Amino acid sequence: MKPRMRRFRFPLISAVAAGVLAAAASGGAPPAEVKASDYDSGNFENSTKIDNTWFPLRPGTQLVFRGSTIEGKETVPHRVVFTVTDLTKQIDGVDSVVLWDRDYSSGDLVEAEIAFFAQDDDGNVWQTGEYPEEYENGAILKSPLWIHGLQGARAGLTMRAVAKKGTSSYSLGWGPAVGFNDRAKVTKTGIKTCVPLDCYANVLLMSEYNPDEPGKYQLKYYARGVGNVRVGWAGKNEDTKETLVLVAVNRLGAKEMARARAAARKLEASAYERRKVYGETPPLERG
Repeated sequence: MKPRMRRFRFPLISAVAAGVLAAAASGGAPPAEVKASDYDSGNFENSTKIDNTWFPLRPGTQLVFRGSTIEGKETVPHRVVFTVTDLTKQIDGVDSVVLWDRDYSSGDLVEAEIAFFAQDDDGNVWQTGEYPEEYENGAILKSPLWIHGLQGARAGLTMRAVAKKGTSSYSLGWGPAVGFNDRAKVTKTGIKTCVPLDCYANVLLMSEYNPDEPGKYQLKYYARGVGNVRVGWAGKNEDTKETLVLVAVNRLGAKEMARARAAARKLEASAYERRKVYGETPPLERG
């Protein structure tokens, strides 16, 4: 994860991905293993239709998580809210869906961000950048921005079209200016997990980590057609020991979506003001 307090990061099947899965199920040749270095901006004909079965991003969907983290020697309640807006941002010629994320500790907003995701023509989901703000007593402490194509940053894989055990780890993104170097690997498939919202079978378990921080792992559990439903931790050096469970999936109405758009645009206005490099990107647009 980023070199700051480790926080949870947010990641219906497309026709292309469905065909790949069907071929695999029928014994056809398995697809080539996609790597982050395979990112190709020319392979995103319908990039804002993100319907990867493990990481669907339907505009107007809001996921709410509750759990806890260790801060110092104290266990504090933790809440994370992910909202899929109906905004897009063009990055390297690719239109990306805009997520608005909020992170609360003991009821206080400690981080907010806009994050950008796109799905390629093969059904793989990529993160093309993010602009987070970290807060203390309402003041901005840090804003470790990374955007594909700027300051040496590269897009990363969020979810392969076909996620299965035994495949290699892959980069979630590369932001050298802010030390973002996270990777992910599928560790288990076909497991079951229950959270307050529901119980899920055939769950995918992924481990995320920063190679520069050994002994620290964030575990993410994905359910088909829903996305991430649980977050856990592993590793002898893990200090925050963050846990989260999905407690609600909301469908936002027109008024709530208008508020989400306004909040995302407010964060972008701050990005343009605080980070000169962000000025090299076009503004958010309605999808």
